[in-house]
Amino acid sequence: MPARLVPSLALAALAALAGPAVAQDTPLRVLATVGMLGDVAANVAGDCATVETLIGAGTDPHDYSATPSAVEAIAAAELILYVDRTLEERLADVLDRFSARTPTLGVVGATFAPADLLEDPDAAGSIDPHLWMDVSRWARIAPVIADAIAEQRPDCADAMAQTVADYAAQLEALHAWVGTAIASIPEDRRQLVTAHDAFEYFADAYGMTASEAIEGISTASEASIGDIRDVAAFVVDSGVPAVFVETTVNPRTIEALVAEVRNQGHEVAIGGALFSDAMGDDGTPEGTYIGMIRANTATITAALGGTLPDWPEALADWAQAWDITP
Repeated sequence: MPARLVPSLALAALAALAGPAVAQDTPLRVLATVGMLGDVAANVAGDCATVETLIGAGTDPHDYSATPSAVEAIAAAELILYVDRTLEERLADVLDRFSARTPTLGVVGATFAPADLLEDPDAAGSIDPHLWMDVSRWARIAPVIADAIAEQRPDCADAMAQTVADYAAQLEALHAWVGTAIASIPEDRRQLVTAHDAFEYFADAYGMTASEAIEGISTASEASIGDIRDVAAFVVDSGVPAVFVETTVNPRTIEALVAEVRNQGHEVAIGGALFSDAMGDDGTPEGTYIGMIRANTATITAALGGTLPDWPEALADWAQAWDITP
């Protein structure tokens, strides 16, 4: 069975193949490939599941290959969540094998119609998997994950309906806050230049006038000198004030871009580091999905000349939990 999607009607049957029956009051063991997915799952599951994330901070999921300990973690899970084969490229075959015995959900295929997705301009028929950059889109995976958990823990369905509603309200407020922040940037400066092409959904959702990257949607191939020169020409021609490194991509790519921009007679700053394909460290605000988006928005807004709006009241509890003064 392909790892792209296990239909919800098959989840219970696959669970029966996974091993001995488990008491319904025992939290479901959920394994998410990346933090942006695992954090949503943890928020909607509450006490109904324990959620573990396979690929941690600073690690590129495009380039991640399963280690023996990763295979052990996958084997121990009762529900496996992943984004899409276009993200977890080297892990896909492992997920294929385990999907025959463990309920395995590709959230992009389970949640979105093709019309909802951006295409990879460099790979015909392939999608851009970085949907978490648009909060309103990413919020749509929450009820899908809750349904997958409820297939194995039906007594949790009502409680998760409430957690999904509560989390949706938080993400709705976050989405509006990001939009207001980006709108404060002068229009001629709303140009987002990054190491790899992970921010098209962000640009589409929040009104960036351009999003340019040295590498494509996948980081599997190295950037060429020609790629760097092309993006440098865009930076010079557009008067871009700042470009951004990413926490999962070697900063040398952006450093080479800055050097080439200067060779072409323009000064550009490195505006900071953005979380693209992984969240921040566990135990930090940026190690949550809300905190990741908050940090990215603050970095982009400050570097491009905007002003952050007041933090939403709907997210006051989140800020208090992390001892953040809005």
